[in-house]
Amino acid sequence: MAEHQPLLAKEQNLVDHGGSKPTSFLRSLARLLLKSLMWLIFILWVVVIFFFPTHTVRGLFSRWAKLTESTLFGITGSIFLGFSGPILVITLLAFVYIIAFPRCQFEYAKNSGKLPRFRLWTFPVIVDGPFGVVSAAEFIGVLLFSIYILWTVTARIIENQSTVSMLPLPSNEKLYFFLEITGAQFGSIGLFCLVFLFFPVARGSILLRLIDIPFEHATRYHVWLGHLTMVIFTIHGLFYVAAWALEGRLLQQLLEWKEVGVANLPGVISLLAGLFMWVTSFHPVRKNYFELFFYTHQLYVIFVIFLALHVGDFVFSIAAAAIFLFVLDRFLRFCQSRTNVDVLSAVCRPCGTVELVFSKPASLRYNALSFIFLQVRELSWLQWHPFSVSSSPMDGSYHLSILIKVLGEWTDKLCCLITDSPEQQESNINSKANKITASIEGPYGHEVPYHLMYKNLILVAGGIGITPFLAIISDICWRINEGKPCLPQNVLVIWSVKKSKELSLLSVLNEQCISSSCFDKLHLDLLAYVTQESEPPLEEGNLVHEDVKPASIFTINGKSMSCLVGTGNTFCSAIYYAVSTLGFILLFGLVEKYYIGPFGIHAWWYRGLLFTLCMVAGAVVFGGIVLFLWNHWEKNSGNAKWIEKDENKSVLHSEESTLPHVDFTSMLSPQYGRRPDFHDLFSLFVKEKEFIDVGVIVCGPPGLQISVAKEVRSLNIKRKRNQAIFHFNSHSFDF
Repeated sequence: MAEHQPLLAKEQNLVDHGGSKPTSFLRSLARLLLKSLMWLIFILWVVVIFFFPTHTVRGLFSRWAKLTESTLFGITGSIFLGFSGPILVITLLAFVYIIAFPRCQFEYAKNSGKLPRFRLWTFPVIVDGPFGVVSAAEFIGVLLFSIYILWTVTARIIENQSTVSMLPLPSNEKLYFFLEITGAQFGSIGLFCLVFLFFPVARGSILLRLIDIPFEHATRYHVWLGHLTMVIFTIHGLFYVAAWALEGRLLQQLLEWKEVGVANLPGVISLLAGLFMWVTSFHPVRKNYFELFFYTHQLYVIFVIFLALHVGDFVFSIAAAAIFLFVLDRFLRFCQSRTNVDVLSAVCRPCGTVELVFSKPASLRYNALSFIFLQVRELSWLQWHPFSVSSSPMDGSYHLSILIKVLGEWTDKLCCLITDSPEQQESNINSKANKITASIEGPYGHEVPYHLMYKNLILVAGGIGITPFLAIISDICWRINEGKPCLPQNVLVIWSVKKSKELSLLSVLNEQCISSSCFDKLHLDLLAYVTQESEPPLEEGNLVHEDVKPASIFTINGKSMSCLVGTGNTFCSAIYYAVSTLGFILLFGLVEKYYIGPFGIHAWWYRGLLFTLCMVAGAVVFGGIVLFLWNHWEKNSGNAKWIEKDENKSVLHSEESTLPHVDFTSMLSPQYGRRPDFHDLFSLFVKEKEFIDVGVIVCGPPGLQISVAKEVRSLNIKRKRNQAIFHFNSHSFDF
């Protein structure tokens, strides 16, 4: 196999080999047909779910079930094929699409010649509400989902009232029956919501990559859907509790565990696990007691398993595809996180920030807006924390760096661990105390670096939110110097900090030794606002420089980041998905043929357990074989091997340029005692530019995002003809 190229390397090859030639007609046609096929399957799947309450769709599905229930998989196979099958097919087609038609910068370069236009994903509609900043596309999605819930609930209740009214029963028994069947239908609605709930939490999901929604954004949808799903499941439980309490058999029903039919006790356990996760996920708890939120969220295992025991295999198969994709992603992440990654450098900067540099293979791709999840086993075996990447992939093929603000208990312990290491290294270079045992998941992020799609960029950062923008600036400068595709020409950085000592973070860019020749093609303005100081505490010349202690270089064992990541080698990921899926189906078929059928297994809860075990075994056993071979190939291909210094590659920097280097700290213009006026700054940025697209990227606290989103929305609404169009992008996420 050829070496897997880093992100955007392929488009450079296209340039070198005549990439300006138009794409062939057959290639464009194949791409259009494949994309249309995925859309067709998805729309039909959504239509079936949306109109499932109607007699027409349910009648069609009943006929479908009768035609297919005589197969080996029975009614479970019919429901699985009808509701989960389309998702698995779309996932397979998504792998084919991304492998056959890899996205590259040229897609955006072609669009750069078109007239500026609004985009649904970058036009903020709601900027200050319970959902945070909501784009037009997100608003449409929320609206459609709300309509689905209201329509389904209304249709079911009306149908239930009509059914109950025709029964020859006493009025009190009619009430009990109405409550129970309505509760059951709320449960089925919750299952459909559960399908969408698991999609956003698969960090390396090919479906998220297909529509270019990174995990940091998808978590917002998981939060929204989580609240909605738990409300529906809670109502589902309350309807049953009310009916059983009125009948005087509440305790008996809660403890009932049927062999045939829905088992109540597993449902109670599943609902309780869901309620614990739900209560601890509210923002006040999550913000002040993050560990409580994190640990209770691991109850999702109990929630899913006991849900399968509660409803049985054929009902559970409605949501099986989404859960199976999550299991695949989770097992892949588990395997990747088993690798201990070399920490090449660890520095505690005087501004209260820790810089860590990790070893990575050249084949592991990422872009300047990627992020990783980090675990330090000396601090915790369970905690994983997300951090934005502060280095550009152009800065070096064999390392990746992050900046961590020392704010809480975990980061404070990390800083102490690093500062204590040099003294211990002197006494015993091989002692465990002089190491950081780090494990990494990722990198994750956008499928393409969208910061390269705008000629005009405004980067707004708050505090440590400058981290991804350091990577962006470095990425742009390196690309210009090396003659690689790069659209940005005008970049404005607006940085708001509390104390002036934080400004020294900008010196990280100076350490990358970027040639000043890039500014022949790039106009860069760096504006800083120190909000809690009225005047500089130091002389202007020394303000943004810091006396950094020598880096703590830790023992290097030749272990770099693992390439077992969903956003890494797409071809290997596709094989992992295909083999795991076939393994799951094969296992369930064997269980049906040689165990369930011959032994007459009729218990719903037991069949649900077997179904769940087949899902997990498909990923662990069959998928595990693929991951073992994948990891073995990566280790022996030469991609993951360390490049020695005698090959003119250093540990921390790619090359030493003989041209003058940029001093970014000298370009900074700090202002004290005030906050940035976004209206004036944005207006000034486009003052002499007419009818252009301006990309605005924000990384910082929610208040900063809201302020910028309000200004972007206001400028877009009030704009006159031929004026600039602003596109809002957020690079912030919160668990």
